[in-house]
Amino acid sequence: MNSSGTSLKSYALTRLALVVPMVLILLTMVFLLMRVAPGDPISASLGGHVPQNVIQEIKKQQGYDKPIYVQYGNYLWGIARGDFGTTITDSRKVRDIIIENGGATLELTAAAMFVAMLVGVVVGLLAGRYRDTWIDVGGRMFGIVIYAMPVFFLGFLAQLLFGSWLGWLPTSDQASPITQAFLPVHTHILFVDAILARDWSALWDIVKHLILPATTLGLVIGGIFIRLVRVNVIRTMKDDYIEAARARGIGERSVVYRHAFRNALVPVVTIVGLQMALLLSGAVLTETTFNWPGIGHELINYLQNRDYTAVQGIIVVFALVVVVASLVIDFVNAFIDPRIRY
Repeated sequence: MNSSGTSLKSYALTRLALVVPMVLILLTMVFLLMRVAPGDPISASLGGHVPQNVIQEIKKQQGYDKPIYVQYGNYLWGIARGDFGTTITDSRKVRDIIIENGGATLELTAAAMFVAMLVGVVVGLLAGRYRDTWIDVGGRMFGIVIYAMPVFFLGFLAQLLFGSWLGWLPTSDQASPITQAFLPVHTHILFVDAILARDWSALWDIVKHLILPATTLGLVIGGIFIRLVRVNVIRTMKDDYIEAARARGIGERSVVYRHAFRNALVPVVTIVGLQMALLLSGAVLTETTFNWPGIGHELINYLQNRDYTAVQGIIVVFALVVVVASLVIDFVNAFIDPRIRY
């Protein structure tokens, strides 16, 4: 095996080893934060609604009658087995919530990331290419404004303009009731299910419902990419190999788009992984604003019901998703840029 393959393997093993304590710290923090409040989650969720003897029985079933260290051990063992707990208010497995509602969140976040990359790359490239012109100033102002704007406020504006005033797009739900009633469920991702069923009218209905929430969340995330791409394009345009390409007589368009732009995108890969946490937190607010039936929407409902067991399980899943996404991005970066391995 060559040295580059060895270094990549060593880097991957090191990153995997570092993930273990990081995940353990995350899980421990979530466990402790859910138990900082006085009392216990069962009484907080059901107190005043059911008799005390029923509350005591549920405590026993959920294991809250055991010492804190036993609860912690059971909590870690359950996560290791893929059991994230059972909700108090409606006795649903958190794992089932992830399966049934995770498809909607995945659909929204994937579409939002596509919008963010499209807007961020195009506007950032133009701003960097035409530095200190009105295009650059406009692109920077646009990026600052949309990044600073709260996602729920931008969502309300989009609903008001494109839903209420113009009537172009639906303002809530993942699809119309007819589509949800008759579309066969295979993946819990309606976009994919419509393609598998070859139901193009349902697909168009799903896309129409997806446009506003995905664009709203994507624009907010895209503000970060605009600045990043612009800065890297400007920096790359000053590199020696760009000047050498120009000296060889290569056209300016080819220099910008085939050389400078390609290398300027390398740092963007890193930022994509780092923005996963922001994307998921934004998805929670976006799902609430547009009544989107994803995991974030369920999280808000359980928070309002003070169902801390459900909240704990969903937050743990979100944290694990962020950790895995960061790990994958690290591997991709190490594969693209050998300097990272050393």
